[in-house]
Amino acid sequence: MNRFLLGTAAAAATAFSFALPAHALDARYTDEDGDLIADIPSDPADQVDPGTLIFAYTPVEDPAVYAEVWGGFLDHVSEVTGKKVQFFPVQSNAAQIEAMRAGRLHIAGFNTGSNPLAVACAGYRPFTMMAAEDGSFGYEMEIITYPDSGIETVEDIKGGKLAFTSETSNSGFKAPSAILKADYAMEAGTDFEPVFSGKHDNSILGVANKDYPAAAVANSVLNRMVSREVVSADQLVSIYKSQTFPTTSYGVANTLNAELQETIKAAFASFEWEGSALEEEFAKSGEAQFVPITFQKEWEVIRKIDEANGVDYTCG
Repeated sequence: MNRFLLGTAAAAATAFSFALPAHALDARYTDEDGDLIADIPSDPADQVDPGTLIFAYTPVEDPAVYAEVWGGFLDHVSEVTGKKVQFFPVQSNAAQIEAMRAGRLHIAGFNTGSNPLAVACAGYRPFTMMAAEDGSFGYEMEIITYPDSGIETVEDIKGGKLAFTSETSNSGFKAPSAILKADYAMEAGTDFEPVFSGKHDNSILGVANKDYPAAAVANSVLNRMVSREVVSADQLVSIYKSQTFPTTSYGVANTLNAELQETIKAAFASFEWEGSALEEEFAKSGEAQFVPITFQKEWEVIRKIDEANGVDYTCG
């Protein structure tokens, strides 16, 4: 058992039901080049060039904090693109995906697990993620509890409750579900009662406050919360740590015209981290730059987890 250092089953509400393979695209999109993401519409009439670009970061407990964190970056995007850029706080992965699908969201950071659904159902085109100075990136899923909870091993969760975040989250649901089933022969609803908190922040606070006996969370979020003193390291105990997964990706809606998409990519690539609010916040989890990625390569492990869990999506 390692203490953290710095460095029922009411499922989370979602607008999507199961039926379409997670790597397939909704019928409204095409993928002529085989890169697994939606093409830019071939008809210029179906492309958009909005006067104001709307940006959303993945759902967090306190969106106001991240509106400030992203403020300087969005000013940079505005300068590079010549457009107004507005921060849009979202309360759930489903709301974020629906906003892009409906054309109300143009640039976004989608958490790891929601990438396949955003790609399939919202025409999301991810192209970058945060990384350390040496180019390394990612985070681990950890199962946490609190001191003296009576839970010292993963097996001790049997017969009790385990908090997940939402069904679209990789580390908050998909990965722990697959790992618990494959490595421990434990399934939600049979061996333990799953509860859904909605967000990693909620799960972490819930364990720290002893509302949940255990939770599966992303340690990148945990490390930032400890660094901000939202929770203290001695309130939490880790009983499991996974392999490394890709972290939040950033990308655009496929309906933006090609020139604008390239300009937005250039804005991410040219952003100066040193002295920025992004550096102050995300250095807590080791990030120091944006690096290029592809959904086809970096998200292969996540698509495999979806397949292992039998995750299929219908968009509608």
